[in-house]
Amino acid sequence: MAAFTTHTPCQATPLHPNIKISTQNANTKTVHKSTSSLHHYPSISSLFSQTKSTLFSNSGSGSSWLQHNPLHRDASSGVGSRQGPIYSVSRTKPAEVASVEDLFEFICSGPLVDKMGLTQEKVAESIDKWLFYGSKLCRLFQLDELYLTTPQKARFYHYYIPVFVWCEDQISQHASKFKDGEEIPPLVIGFSAPQGCGKTTLVFALDYLFRITGRNSATLSIDDFYLTAEGQAELREQNPGNTLLELRGNAGSHDLPFSVETLTALTKLTKEGMKMKLPRYDKSAYGGRGDRADSSTWPEVEGPLTVVLYEGWMLGFKPLANEVVKAVDPQLERVNKNLEAYYDAWDKFIKAWIVIKIQDPSCVYQWRLQAETAMRQAGKPGMSDEEVKDFVSRYLPAYKAYLPTLYSEGPNGSHPNHLLLIEIDEARNPILGI
Repeated sequence: MAAFTTHTPCQATPLHPNIKISTQNANTKTVHKSTSSLHHYPSISSLFSQTKSTLFSNSGSGSSWLQHNPLHRDASSGVGSRQGPIYSVSRTKPAEVASVEDLFEFICSGPLVDKMGLTQEKVAESIDKWLFYGSKLCRLFQLDELYLTTPQKARFYHYYIPVFVWCEDQISQHASKFKDGEEIPPLVIGFSAPQGCGKTTLVFALDYLFRITGRNSATLSIDDFYLTAEGQAELREQNPGNTLLELRGNAGSHDLPFSVETLTALTKLTKEGMKMKLPRYDKSAYGGRGDRADSSTWPEVEGPLTVVLYEGWMLGFKPLANEVVKAVDPQLERVNKNLEAYYDAWDKFIKAWIVIKIQDPSCVYQWRLQAETAMRQAGKPGMSDEEVKDFVSRYLPAYKAYLPTLYSEGPNGSHPNHLLLIEIDEARNPILGI
């Protein structure tokens, strides 16, 4: 492996009034480099309480691997909680995995095993961990591990668990760069993935696995850094006629100084007793235009943090030549200019990347349509088909312009040894082909 670039925190700056780090009972204990034991983990109810802030409104309802989306949430409530009610999943057919040997073969047949450099010997050596993780994920999603369908097995053993194993390895490499006794800042892992592709559920599962293995983690979305309602109104006034900046979403609609303050503060959460609230955005405010949620609703995280899971649809996008973006949509020229400030605000904090690749950006429309249809069928507020079309149309130009470079070159500032590129199909499962 090439040398890992250690993150150098920004110079101390005054924090946003709503960003406060509590150091009550904090001591000088440093983060130990070794991972915690798997023998002790919290109850499922306490884990749901701790991770309920992990789900976002664009959670991709309608996924085929779960007949009832256990992470479905009330779209009218965009504040704080990112988790909705948990539903039992009815059995569709008996599991094909009848023994540990069968499961071992199934794991080794997954499309990410070779990509991660895992040999059959390595999988065999850690099979107990795989079984433990699989059992806990079944418990999280309220599935019977003896009656998993093939899509459910694939989602856990070909996707979520391999990604978690990769994240663990990245964390170990990160910790190895520090000397004994030194404080180890949390590793910030970026998840760049289009809307509706399942990144929210992936991050939710990873956050849960970190917590049950005794490691503190924090989850953030780029959505948490949208401009306030007042800031959005100013952005519209400054860009009359530009539909890409009429509503939140594209580069220019985020509070970048607030992002820097939040991410900088998180990287300093290295001691026991330190606490910090994570910002959240209320997408239902002002008739759906959104506003920053009241800080009293923000979830709290405690140090020492091991990892920050930071996700977003446009993480890692690089500014392109003006003629390139204008050929896609002339309105992108302003968005492209705004994007120049995003590396220093977001990407430079991220030291490991997971990029989820889609074959066709039009999948975003279909996935969003599935999500909104499922919400309406459940008797909850959801966008009409026309509203979905209008919503997605504001993102498609950026997808068409920036995804090719993201996939071919990686995110801005990324290193190949710390980048996992995962191509998924229309069912949101990893496939071979990269």
